[in-house]
Amino acid sequence: MDELAIADRRSLRRKLSFWRFVVAGLLLLVALAIFAWSGAADDVGHNRQHVARVAITGLIQDDRELLERLQKIADNDSVKALVVTISSPGGTTYGGEVIYKAIRKVAAKKPVVSDVRTLAASAGYMIALGGDTIVAGESSITGSIGVIFQYPQVKELMDKLGVSLESIKSRPLKAEPSPFHPASDEAKAMIQSMIDDSYAWFVDLVADRRKLPRPDALLLADGRIFTGRQALKAKLVDKLGGEDEIRAFLTEKKVSKDLPIVDWEAPRKTLPFGLGALVGNWIKMLGYDAFPAMSGFEKIAGDKLFLDGLVSVWQVDGQ
Repeated sequence: MDELAIADRRSLRRKLSFWRFVVAGLLLLVALAIFAWSGAADDVGHNRQHVARVAITGLIQDDRELLERLQKIADNDSVKALVVTISSPGGTTYGGEVIYKAIRKVAAKKPVVSDVRTLAASAGYMIALGGDTIVAGESSITGSIGVIFQYPQVKELMDKLGVSLESIKSRPLKAEPSPFHPASDEAKAMIQSMIDDSYAWFVDLVADRRKLPRPDALLLADGRIFTGRQALKAKLVDKLGGEDEIRAFLTEKKVSKDLPIVDWEAPRKTLPFGLGALVGNWIKMLGYDAFPAMSGFEKIAGDKLFLDGLVSVWQVDGQ
């Protein structure tokens, strides 16, 4: 191949690379524009009269973004009511506490319905108590009123490996209980005292919100779970059903049944409508597999969830 042909091929390759960059940039700009437009559309939806709906799912922790979202709902005059849909096995007692209080702040200004879905147990039920009424499915799982503290014990394993851990502490209860040695009676008493105090607060909350004598609430707070039908008989929920029953309650509260229900969702961490993956695939088709960051548009690694300290969570044995 002569030098002129080689030069022509190099020139063509440079032009092709240039236009690949241009197309990739345009695709990215279009995706970002659609992303921005979807956010603006959400704002427009929040500015018309509507019923807000917030979904609380998975393990419950101190969720700052959710608390801020609930505060915005409380302050937004266009929101005429709130539906909180709950599908959660529970989580930290503090996480449940602060979300419950945030829901009560909303309820001070507008009607709130707790919509118990497949599972709303432990701290999930604690959150449901924040609503003015609780609607559950007949086969929903709820209850599990209680508090638990768990920690691993690895001393026997360390003994088998011939490994030990020595510590010097200012006082005997510092850093107790420890996974490296059995808890002393004093450490167990300390943790039990904390659990009892949080448990008493939870029972008092159930008694107050469900208008139950405390001894009755205490009988229900033995950690057992209930179906929706059982919970209704125990007065832990108000109605069985779904959207029709929710609408009927809101109508009683002078909230028009014609108002749309608008989901107030957490801010997106990726481009909408699968555009992140689509843009990434287009860029790969253009020959730019060397950009590993592009493959991360659609899925950003989630934070690992650790439940520390006192928790109120329902779990099946062995899981």
